[in-house]
Amino acid sequence: MGEQPIFSTRAHVFQIDPNTKKNWVPTSKYAVTVSYFYDSTRNVYRIISLDGSKAIINSTITPNMTFTKTSQKFGQWADSRANTVYGLGFSSEHHLSKFAEKFQEFKEAARLAKEKSQEKMELTSTPSQESAGGDLQSPLTPESINGTDDERTPDVTQNSEPRAEPTQNALSSSHSSAISKHWEAELATLKGNNAKLTAALLESTANVKQWKQQLAAYQEEAERLHKRVTELECVSSQANAVHTHKTELNQTIQELEETLKVKEEEIERLKQEIDNARELQEQRDSLTQKLQEVEIRNKDLEGQLSDLEQRLEKSQNEQEAFRSNLKTLLEILDGKIFELTELRDNLAKLLECS
Repeated sequence: MGEQPIFSTRAHVFQIDPNTKKNWVPTSKYAVTVSYFYDSTRNVYRIISLDGSKAIINSTITPNMTFTKTSQKFGQWADSRANTVYGLGFSSEHHLSKFAEKFQEFKEAARLAKEKSQEKMELTSTPSQESAGGDLQSPLTPESINGTDDERTPDVTQNSEPRAEPTQNALSSSHSSAISKHWEAELATLKGNNAKLTAALLESTANVKQWKQQLAAYQEEAERLHKRVTELECVSSQANAVHTHKTELNQTIQELEETLKVKEEEIERLKQEIDNARELQEQRDSLTQKLQEVEIRNKDLEGQLSDLEQRLEKSQNEQEAFRSNLKTLLEILDGKIFELTELRDNLAKLLECS
């Protein structure tokens, strides 16, 4: 993909009211993700934010943009292309400062990219100018570029002969040799220029397609900028109204910040209440579990108590039966003892009588 996110944060997104130009209109109910994107194909930086599937921020960073901190947690910038002013409310001053630093960094990168693009366009136009200058300085033609050394040598000889004719009788053979060397050096220079021009021509041919694509992109960008300039000229009359309402905007921003601070405090309080409620819920769950364990244990104890009662009742019945049997045995034993006593008395009497 040509465009990738390079930095993200979360903030509440606002836009200036297009009718009044003085009131902020929230474009998101909650804090949303705001990201810096870099398009490597077009070499541009953009700020993009989505609320669901809706793009609530789509702003291309230009060297003329300025991000302004209007308070400790709020910042804004004007996008002339979108004909609006964006505002971001952050949860802390640190997040605002980080976003502002990134804005300045990518703004500088956009400026450098623009300068580099301009330099590239200047370098692109330079070879064609040099080629034109070379054609004026040397009598070369496309046919002479593709020609051979043998075809070009006679031309030089013909050019040198008219120059040598006026001084043919006056100059010595050594001077003629110096002139010949001069023209040979000139011919070598021309050959070098021909080689350079051929290389430049090949390079230009290879880059023609890329230049055409860049030119088409620049033309589209110029048309879009022309339309945007026209739109800005239509709305420039509202600039004075925006300036006069700046104080009201600042007051509104302060009120929003105070409201936001109150809401944040309320959110913190609600978070504490939620934490307390969670702790109470955990305690309630723990007590419920313990109560269930106690109920299970009580059921077990009730079962054991019922078993013990049954055993006690059985034991009492056995004891009653044992007592009854023992009483019967005691009565029988008393009868036997009484009989033995009578028998002893009778025996004693018999002994006395005898």
